[in-house]
Amino acid sequence: MVERLIAGGYLRTPEVIEAMLRVPRHLFVPEELEAQAYSDEPLPIGRGQTVSAPHMVAIMCEALDIHREHRVLEVGAGSGYHACVVSLIASRGEVYSIEREPELAEVAERNIRRAGCCGRVTVVTGDGTLGYPEKAPYDRIYVTAGAPQVPPPLLEQLKEDGKLLIPVGSRLGQELLLVEKHEDGSTTTKKIIDCVFVPLIGKYGWKA
Repeated sequence: MVERLIAGGYLRTPEVIEAMLRVPRHLFVPEELEAQAYSDEPLPIGRGQTVSAPHMVAIMCEALDIHREHRVLEVGAGSGYHACVVSLIASRGEVYSIEREPELAEVAERNIRRAGCCGRVTVVTGDGTLGYPEKAPYDRIYVTAGAPQVPPPLLEQLKEDGKLLIPVGSRLGQELLLVEKHEDGSTTTKKIIDCVFVPLIGKYGWKA
């Protein structure tokens, strides 16, 4: 899987490559889908959610430019796979993952413990569009569901010189946007790629 992602140009930096090599993706998908765990496709994990395709995880990790000491917020824990990969890149930092579905939050925690290779990941249950102010500010924030807008609380909780990665658009398709926050509080936004994520539900997202 990793060799294919490198050949496809999705993986470039040694830290991201090493993290994706170390995380056993088959432990983060339902048992009946383990045979498909290393194919480059999103897979259903229940509650209408999916674990992102490996190439999308690679794209997002590369775009965020995560450093070892970073504090990272993930919106949408899913099965815990993406957070586990990020925690190995931010090996001296912390990852906080917020999930609105209590059942999925429990699954993510269980998968992370079972994998045994993840760094410091804390999974919390709540409305991800509100962020997680208890541990703000964050060096990096990324969202794993499609939003109609960039939730203001996420920008507020982002450090100066921080980066926020989020799919923005309609329920049917989005653009993956990289938002950089500058020292004066202003932001610049760059499109990374067209994408399709499940809808982001919450106060600043879509209605359930």
